[in-house]
Formats: sequence, structure tokens, C-alpha cells
Amino acid sequence: MDIHGLHNPQLANRRQFLADCGVGLGKIAAASLLAQRPALSAAAAPRPRAKAVIHLFMGGAPSQLDLFDPKPELTRYEGEPLPASVIGDQRYAFIQPDAAVLGPRFPFQKRGQSGAQLGSPLKHLAEIADELCIVRSMHTDQFNHAPAQLLMNTGFSQPGRPSMGSWVIYGLGAETRELPAFVAMITGSGISAGSSLWSSGFLPKSCTGVRLRNGKDPVLNLNTPERFAAPGMQDETFALLAEMDRRRAETLGDPSIAARIQSMEMAARLQTSAPELLDLKEEGQTTLDLYGCDPDKPSFARACLLARRLVERGVRYVNIFHEGWDAHSDVKGSTERNCRATDQACAALVRDLKQRGMLDETLVVWGGEFGRTPMVETNPALGRSQGRDHHPQAFTVWMAGGGVRAGYTHGATDDFGFHIVEDPVHVYDLQATILHLLGLDHERLTFRHAGRDFRLTDVHGEVIRPLLA
Repeated sequence: MDIHGLHNPQLANRRQFLADCGVGLGKIAAASLLAQRPALSAAAAPRPRAKAVIHLFMGGAPSQLDLFDPKPELTRYEGEPLPASVIGDQRYAFIQPDAAVLGPRFPFQKRGQSGAQLGSPLKHLAEIADELCIVRSMHTDQFNHAPAQLLMNTGFSQPGRPSMGSWVIYGLGAETRELPAFVAMITGSGISAGSSLWSSGFLPKSCTGVRLRNGKDPVLNLNTPERFAAPGMQDETFALLAEMDRRRAETLGDPSIAARIQSMEMAARLQTSAPELLDLKEEGQTTLDLYGCDPDKPSFARACLLARRLVERGVRYVNIFHEGWDAHSDVKGSTERNCRATDQACAALVRDLKQRGMLDETLVVWGGEFGRTPMVETNPALGRSQGRDHHPQAFTVWMAGGGVRAGYTHGATDDFGFHIVEDPVHVYDLQATILHLLGLDHERLTFRHAGRDFRLTDVHGEVIRPLLA
């Protein structure tokens, strides 16, 4: 008998049984994953409001003081240090505690019937103000980009934990077999924390986010190589690889082999489903103009339109990471550039989902990893002027659709935008609320690893009920 047991009648019979029953190892692995999921009874689970999430992650941290949280008092104090009683013992990486105040760089105006106050660079978002649920009282424990991005996306400040999208797929499973259940895209200049933001960590590998690249070939190696162009060559090659993997899996019982089989099966299906998905020209010029999208050029707008198409086809979780908001210098110019790149497409995504009847079941989330200081960052040695440093004590996110309260602004900061004075919302609370809207109880969505039960929100988090419609 050879090392793989090719001539073992017992193994051969087992393979024949699987083939005859039409049950592949990929399906067996999927059944195994279902068995591992927590037993969330219908009576205990929250009623799902959303079926899918599109998370627009603004890496680098937008300035809430220039876009969402107007503070006239900062204009009055501009050029003077904040009162010592406000700053307390807070220390910063790039500015001194007595740094001068920097007032808002843009005028604010009340928008829509809700009266949401938005900075002037958000001219497109202003037109859908009544669809927004704005949370001004977000706060986090992390001060630096990568740890704060990890905390927001995985519930932990170090790599290795499952991402929020992975937890969602683990808890709910996939709605489509033709596309990955969880997709990640990157626009802008990259993302500090890297692929850990869509990793499945210790969850099954089938829960990992699949990255679509923001370029000419979003899915690498999708086209059949010329050497496999002969009729039947690719199918024969796939069949041989599948048989070798099956034999190896039967011999070793290694679950990673089953995961690899599932990955290869998805890759094969993508050869059929991806070309249709990625053909944005079929959308028509009216839709392309709505997003401000050139279908042939990489952009945030292109990613947003793809996100809608993904959700429309049954994808549960889409992350778009747009890094470039880290305005240590020229916060005015940085904010204007990033809003030109993202504002129209964000508003278009919400509008498009609504006009297609998809917004009620699709939760759109927008925000970064922390906020920006009310004090100015100016450092001639580093070439920095008129910027803002990192500020974990207070920042803003907004949500739309998916069961959140439209036309509502939650929480408040003090007169300087430094501390939260009303209805604080921690990162864990936001995560708990997102899971709740999907019909998942964040305290019961657990996975046993290394001898204990883990969850996205660790031992923290509360669902913020006022945010719910």
C-alpha cells in the first residue's frame, strides 16, 4: 500500500461512497462549521433587521471637529491653549498639552428636516442627512493607528483575533455559493493594520475575508493561463488536484485540507461569477454618474458601486478601507481631498440602496479608528503645520439603513470637543449594536479557543438602544 492508501479497499470504498452520494469534502467541512456555531435559539436571538453590512472604514481618522461636531468655542479660543482643567494629564505623541486651539476649518450648516449639522466639504452627504444616524460620542482605548484599527475591526488591539466580518459569517453563514460571503477592498494609500483587519483569526478559514483589489484585475489569476487553454485541460487539472486533496484529507484528517478544497472550489466558481460582477459598464451611465465612477479606473467610488453589487448578489459583509485621513498637517487640505474622493460615493451608495429597496436590510457604517484633537499640530522640524493629532477620547461615526434610527444624532462632547459629556459609545458598544442588528447576540456568539470562550466584544459592550429604529 502506498503512503496515501491508494490501494486500500476501505479508503477506496469511502471515496466511492462520497462520490456516489454527491457529498464532497467541501460540503462535509461546511456541515462541520455549522456544528461548531453557537446554538443561538430563535427565542434568545434578537430579531434581525439587517442581512448585510457595508463598512466604509476611513483609515487614519477623519476630523470630527471639521465635519460632524461643530464647536464655536474653538473659534473663540483659537491661538490660545485649552484650559488645563480640560486636558488633565493627557499626553500626545506630536503636540504639547499647552498647544494652541485650532478652530473648525469649515462652516457648519443644519441639513434636512433632522437638522443634522455637517461641515461644508460633505456637500453630497448633506443631501441625505435625514437617512443618517450620527454618533458623536464614540471613544476608544487606543491612541495609535494599527492598534486602534484592530480594536475597531477585531475587538482586540493586537493581530490574531477574528475580524467582525468573520464573526458575522461564523454566526450566520453564507447566502451565496457563487461569491465569497465576506469581501474586503482597499482604496487610498493602503491600511496600517493590513490583512489582520479581515482575517478569520482562530475561526475557521472559510470565514476569512477575500480581498478584491482596486485595479484592473480585482481577482488575481482569474483567467485561464494559455498553457491550460486546450479543451478539457483545466477541468482535468482541477479534477486531479481535487482527487489528490481528497486522498490526503482521508489519510491525515487535517481540517486545513478541507479549507483548501473549499478555497479552490470558490476560485473555480469565481471564474464564472466574477466577470459578471466586475462588469460595471452594465450599470448604465446614470448610475455611474451618481457615484462619480469611471468603471475603468480604480477609485473609492468604484469600490462603493462594487459593494452594492456584491450585497445585491448575497454577500453578507463588505469592508472598504480608505486610508489617507491622518491629517497631522494641513487638516483643511487633507479633509477637502478625502471628501472629494469619498463624499459623493458614500451618499450615492445610500441613495442607490434605498431606490433599489435594499437599504432597510443593508447596514452602512462610516468612520475611522479615533478622532482628531481640538489643538493644533505645528512642527517645523517635521514640516507640519495646521494639523491635528490623534484623539481617542471622542470621535464620530455615522450609520444608515439596516434598522438604525434615521435623522438622529446621538451623544455630545464638551464645548471644546475634548471629552464626551452625553451618551458615550465605546467601540465594543458599536460592535455589539452591529451584531444585534444582524440578529446576533454579542454575548452568546462565542468560539472556544485555547481553553476558553472568545467573542468579538470580549467581556465588554452593550447594545445602544437609542440607535435602533
